[in-house]
Amino acid sequence: MTKSEWLDVARTVLASRSMDIIEESELAPSGKVTYQFSAKGHELAQVILANYLRQGHDAATVYYRSRPFVLAAGMTFEEGFAGPLALAGSRNGGRDIGVVHHLPNRQGVTVLPASGDVGAQYTPCVGWAQAITYRAGVLQEQAWSGAIAVALGGDGSTATNGFWAALNIATTQKLPMIFFIEDNGYGISVPGVFQTPGGNIAANLAAFGGLRIVECDGTNPDEADRLISKTVDHVRSGKGPALLRVIVPRICGHSGADNQSYKTPKERESEAGRDPVARLKEFILRKKYLDTKGWDAFVADVEGQVRSACTAALAQPEPVPADALPHAFYDGKKPHHGGLMADSVAVPPSTGEKREEGPRVNLIEAVKRTLDHELSANPRVLVFGEDVGVKGGVHGATVDLQVKHGKDRVFDTSLSEEGIIGRAVGMAMAGLVPVPEIQFRKYLDPATEQVNDCGTLRWRTNGDFAAPMVVRIPVGFSKRTGDPWHSVSGEAVFAHTIGWRVAMPSNAQDAVGLLRTALREHDPTFFLEHRAIQDTAPGRGVYPGDDYTVPFGVGTVVQPGSRATVVTWGEMVHRAKSAVESIGGDVEIIDLRTIVPWDKALVLASVQRTGRCMVLHEDTITAGFGAEIAAIVGKEAFQWLDAPVERVAPPDVPIPYNKGMMEAVIPTIEQVAQRLTALITF
Repeated sequence: MTKSEWLDVARTVLASRSMDIIEESELAPSGKVTYQFSAKGHELAQVILANYLRQGHDAATVYYRSRPFVLAAGMTFEEGFAGPLALAGSRNGGRDIGVVHHLPNRQGVTVLPASGDVGAQYTPCVGWAQAITYRAGVLQEQAWSGAIAVALGGDGSTATNGFWAALNIATTQKLPMIFFIEDNGYGISVPGVFQTPGGNIAANLAAFGGLRIVECDGTNPDEADRLISKTVDHVRSGKGPALLRVIVPRICGHSGADNQSYKTPKERESEAGRDPVARLKEFILRKKYLDTKGWDAFVADVEGQVRSACTAALAQPEPVPADALPHAFYDGKKPHHGGLMADSVAVPPSTGEKREEGPRVNLIEAVKRTLDHELSANPRVLVFGEDVGVKGGVHGATVDLQVKHGKDRVFDTSLSEEGIIGRAVGMAMAGLVPVPEIQFRKYLDPATEQVNDCGTLRWRTNGDFAAPMVVRIPVGFSKRTGDPWHSVSGEAVFAHTIGWRVAMPSNAQDAVGLLRTALREHDPTFFLEHRAIQDTAPGRGVYPGDDYTVPFGVGTVVQPGSRATVVTWGEMVHRAKSAVESIGGDVEIIDLRTIVPWDKALVLASVQRTGRCMVLHEDTITAGFGAEIAAIVGKEAFQWLDAPVERVAPPDVPIPYNKGMMEAVIPTIEQVAQRLTALITF
């Protein structure tokens, strides 16, 4: 680096240190900052790294000790204070803890939204790295050529699921990513030897294929600059990913509440003796960039700037309480990063026209045709998951799509749902439209962290970032068998997952319309395909054409009636039809089609006409989504009800493997008919 660059590094390092001291000694004791994490000892290496991330499409994922890096990426000192103070001028508007950073591209690097979960930063980072290769190589966008992605994390995070998932993806796909591991020897109070054998992740990964391993002293300016710059150059040149273990002291507690009683006085003295600020001063003086008097003046100037920024931050207003409500879903604000909208890319035009004639197709064939058309219409759509490539998916929804659209667009993944969903988040933030497949609902469990983080991403960043995607999941029992692992429906959990829309079509035509809508709108969506109607007669219908769309939140009346209203979705729609037929009809059946949002107006209008309501679903009854519908009907249609709202759903047990036992759990046509008769005659 040049003299000017080194002085910029020194300015940011000193500012970060001064900010930590002010928070620790003034703002936290006075109660103005309630959640404080210092970066003392980590500053120098982070700031040097940021200096080399200026390509324009570089990105980094960070963690709670990364404020020095974010400052070097362009966050102002005032913004840096406002975050922990939870004031209106913070990057997140007071929504999130101030040490969980994000920053749209200001100086050549985008700081992707951090998570409060340790290790959750790695797979979104690898997704951005894959998006770099796709946009530069497949879409031929030269502006993305040479960009890299960097995940910053502490040594404790190398024990997490996300770290290993991302490591496997980056190395097998030779992606332009750096794992920047800041090793201070502790995970809160737990020594590094509990995180990785011998306490050295670099040594343990020395034989890991396709990974460059580098270790450096993060307190030594010469060494850190040389090795960080060479590592960045290696990855930029397309030679594959790297892991950079940066050895640093933690000259502070894990957080403001940590008194470090687990460290001996000698250990704490040793860490203080490795202070990178002192070594940076020696370096600046040795290089004659400043003399002692100049350094003192330089420090005083930086501290003055920081103090002024603190004063300005403290003068900011509190956020307006009602501002906590927007941005859970797309609400008109264009994000800086994420989806087609951020890049001002228009979705393919569609008339919404529905074709009524032609051969009937299975639901799974309808899904495949829709994916095929959307892949053709939008080069940013990518379909991936376990077995979706050559095999065409274990359910057949992607047969021949790889042949037609290529391995860059329809591809297999490693067996890691954390990796599949986290990668999709990074891709979406980089402007692609990911369509990951999870083979069965139960298999999504390892990705719960990424699912939750994705859903709140737009809200947490005050609308700056978004990650629209469509996660396809076959759910429920099949006509052939059930079992506890492959037959989970579980839509109530999705309905309770903030920021996600949920669709569950009961037929091929709705599947086409809802899937196309999901692929062209702006929120993450779960698209649930019931296994019992994927390739069976009840789910079949005429393929409605390549322009057909169905809006979310609009249910449909499958059958009109006046004696009662049955509200249902998915496979249960067909059981409801059979049950109503068996008792003589004249019962209105509503297929919600989408769970989030759901068509409350349609349901209430129907109940006002019929005076009776049954909610029928396959998910277990306690806290099932039917309870939400029943509560709304009970409150908002109470005066029209002639009977209590009836809920019909499985008891709180898993779906059994034995078919006879399965029939004792899932509501049968006969059971639905009996309960409906009782409701009508109440």
